[in-house]
Amino acid sequence: MSTGTIAYEIRAARCAIDDKPGFLRLLTETAQRFNTHIICFNAEMIAGRRHAESAMQHAIRSCEAGTAISKTIEMEALLYAAGSRQCSVAASFGFHEGENCLWICCYPPEDGVWDGLAAILHFEDAGTWDPIDPKKRERLLKIFQISPEELGSLDNEDRVADLVLERVALLDVLR
Repeated sequence: MSTGTIAYEIRAARCAIDDKPGFLRLLTETAQRFNTHIICFNAEMIAGRRHAESAMQHAIRSCEAGTAISKTIEMEALLYAAGSRQCSVAASFGFHEGENCLWICCYPPEDGVWDGLAAILHFEDAGTWDPIDPKKRERLLKIFQISPEELGSLDNEDRVADLVLERVALLDVLR
């Protein structure tokens, strides 16, 4: 996907991680080999593809403007995804040990990187990943501190993702 001068690509993937440092090492090696950045968003903590895209757009802009909170684009994207300035909070928005459903972002997009990642990730059709089931809805309401009053102000109570995106954008104001 590209918005203006911000070019990146996001895909949905599953994987089982037994060794977080080892998995991170493989991601880092792959990113270096293709001269790109690879960001993994925990799909269970993300309100769909738009949420991952918004986090990427904000992170890229802040890094390009020299206003980033963190030292890497990867952590900056996770901070925006979490709507938080705390790295410890943002870390939960990345991969974890065990079974993972991930939104994987490649910035900038590079030929061959997806083939390089296929050894450690199983890519899937992302079309079914955006709906927010009741369990995920409750998790997002808690994580992003969305009040019943805010939900009541929506035309459609299923628009939790819009309130989450608002929290992502608010991180710029809270700096």
